[in-house]
Amino acid sequence: MDLLKAIEEAKTKSKKRNFAQSIDMIINFTGVDFNKPENRIDLELALPNGRGKQIKIAVIVGNELIVEAKKAADKVITKDDVSELGADKKALKKLVSEYDYFLCQTDLMALVGKTLGQVMGPKGKLPKPVPPTAKLGPIIERLKNTVRVKTKGKFLPTLHTVIGTEEMPNDQLVKNAEAVIHAIRDRLPNKEGNFRSIYLKTTMGEPVKVDMNAK
Repeated sequence: MDLLKAIEEAKTKSKKRNFAQSIDMIINFTGVDFNKPENRIDLELALPNGRGKQIKIAVIVGNELIVEAKKAADKVITKDDVSELGADKKALKKLVSEYDYFLCQTDLMALVGKTLGQVMGPKGKLPKPVPPTAKLGPIIERLKNTVRVKTKGKFLPTLHTVIGTEEMPNDQLVKNAEAVIHAIRDRLPNKEGNFRSIYLKTTMGEPVKVDMNAK
């Protein structure tokens, strides 16, 4: 398929904005019953060339990880902070909107779920558990390049994800797009046969259809 041509066209057709727009991929499926839980797609995928933008990560830790967290994370949240945030929903909502991913020391997960889960859960920001002996640096670096690839609900045969930004070189965007497509294809019962159409677009631009039959 001619991903390069579609990326070039999406960039060309997009008006210049005062921010770096994302390059989005929309995949429409055929012949897959997404009413069946086993067919739904929900992946976290590290893009080979990163996301092209700063991803902010907060960690919720005890004394075991606090020193390492201060070196690697964008924000460190302590056990005492969790209680304070639980009592201040406005501050919690602001925090959840400002950070892309959250990590949490495993022994604090129950407290975080009970105290912060009602706000974090609906936003898809529940923290990922990490053991008290974890090396946070590599985990955080991987998350900074990670996108979530998820089908929309039970019945909608479509998926929407980010593959980078318009400022990234086209060849890097192609590699990112290929990584997403290959990861999804491997989860489908009929592989390429379940792709109905693929579109690429900038955040505020019009979709450009990918020629899936190009050689």
